[in-house]
Amino acid sequence: MLWAIPAGLLVGLLAGGRLDGLAHLNFRWAALAVGGLLVQVVLFTPFGDRLAGGLGPAIYTASTAAVFVAVVRNLRMPGMAIVAIGALSNLAAITANGGAMPADPAALAIAGFSGPGDYTNSVVLAEPALRPLTDIYALPAWMPMANVFSIGDVLIGLGVAVAIVAAMRRRGAPGATPEP
Repeated sequence: MLWAIPAGLLVGLLAGGRLDGLAHLNFRWAALAVGGLLVQVVLFTPFGDRLAGGLGPAIYTASTAAVFVAVVRNLRMPGMAIVAIGALSNLAAITANGGAMPADPAALAIAGFSGPGDYTNSVVLAEPALRPLTDIYALPAWMPMANVFSIGDVLIGLGVAVAIVAAMRRRGAPGATPEP
């Protein structure tokens, strides 16, 4: 999903927006969203996995829910409805599969992973619940940051890019082109 940031910045600049507009973003409950994401960053390391032990699935589900709550709090911001749909898709898949995001074995292979142990938030299940919402897509191993991803991840990235572009083109931002 990191692709959304440079993509949003590039489209924002090409659309006549300015970086100054990002300073006017007013994302409420940002600490909750950042906290939830930081928990996941730590959880998906060997250290975090050992530290969490059997609570890993519950922590993953709770941190994903925390990010979703923060996004819902900001639904009026451009792009956040798209982010919310993506986050809800991921939360549904994670919850329905016992606190883990299933990954398709073929997608893992395309991304260059020998199995789910290469990326600790993925599990391979024979019959994952809500399969269309799980990590069934992949960036190939030859690409930078190759990984598996879900439709929810795509929606989150798209929504973030929309939010960046909208902020850069926002009325009242110094030098921004007014919206029609």
